[in-house]
Amino acid sequence: MNNTFNYWKWFFKGTEDKAGWLRFIDRWLFLHIAVGILLSVLIPVDLQTAGNAVLLPLVGILVGLSFAWAGNAQALMQSTEFNELADFHKGGFVEYVFVYQTAILAILVTLVLWGLAGLSLFDLRWPTLKNNICYFIVKAFLYGLSSLTLRECWHAVMGAQWMLLAQREIKKNRDNRWPNQEQSDDNPS
Repeated sequence: MNNTFNYWKWFFKGTEDKAGWLRFIDRWLFLHIAVGILLSVLIPVDLQTAGNAVLLPLVGILVGLSFAWAGNAQALMQSTEFNELADFHKGGFVEYVFVYQTAILAILVTLVLWGLAGLSLFDLRWPTLKNNICYFIVKAFLYGLSSLTLRECWHAVMGAQWMLLAQREIKKNRDNRWPNQEQSDDNPS
């Protein structure tokens, strides 16, 4: 298969810009870590209870939202206007597709980890409530990952909206630049 279409190569090594996983390493990472620690301190329930009561249903909603918006984004990505725009971006069209795929990956990883928490993996097997420090780290990690996933869902929605606005702007600029092009195509004189 062509390396241009290799998601994992893009994720670990990147294209012209940077590796895909590095998109998670930004100033917002500190907020996600803080949210994870804060929620670990403030929420007095074990991970199984948290996973089953709130977070798994919530992640289900986020998955539905993100897939719906990703579908919308895919439709927009197929437009002529978006293809023109992608030619000017580092990494090109592939970069946009893989960024959406990475958002979906973050959601699915969060869903699987909270599913394992809901099945008592962390409460009964490792690190268990008896090992307070490790349990706190896992708890903070899961809450922080949930915060990051919420941001990725928001980015999927914002990205689709941005593409819609960009598509409209490109169409408008094209229409203003060549207002009589349709007439000249219909009427070859």
